[in-house]
Amino acid sequence: MSLFIPDFDETVVVRAADAELTGVGGPVTNQLLVDSPATGGALSTMRVTLGKGANGARPHHHGKSAEMFYVLDGTAQLLSGDQVVTAERGDVVVVPPGTQHAFAAAPGEIADMLVIITPGVERFEYFRHLERIRYGKVPPESLLEVQELYDSYFGTSTVWDAARG
Repeated sequence: MSLFIPDFDETVVVRAADAELTGVGGPVTNQLLVDSPATGGALSTMRVTLGKGANGARPHHHGKSAEMFYVLDGTAQLLSGDQVVTAERGDVVVVPPGTQHAFAAAPGEIADMLVIITPGVERFEYFRHLERIRYGKVPPESLLEVQELYDSYFGTSTVWDAARG
């Protein structure tokens, strides 16, 4: 086990009104709060709001980072390895590096979550990339070209597919 010591020396404050939003008007809205460079690589964090039953992220893993999901409101379904966990308001789920995971609002439910990735990787541009896909500016396959850059490697999960119906 190695110890990661982030390199930043000023308190980071992000006002809600100043945070960038992606996905506005769709089933998934991302509020980009703190990206890795602001914390010397310590973490990246965002708030993800999922409409009723909306899918958040399809199965993927991060080779270098753990991902924590804190449910602010509603009910979420999360894949972690071969396990599907239902998490409700106040619950925390932490997925270790290298573990296939996915998340969505539970069927018929909304989910509002704080998501923290540590150590951080630059994630804001990843969400901007998703926004470009949403508006047809780049094809969905373009994500395959940036998997290593964003430490997000896509996979499949029959367990997740069965849970999501």
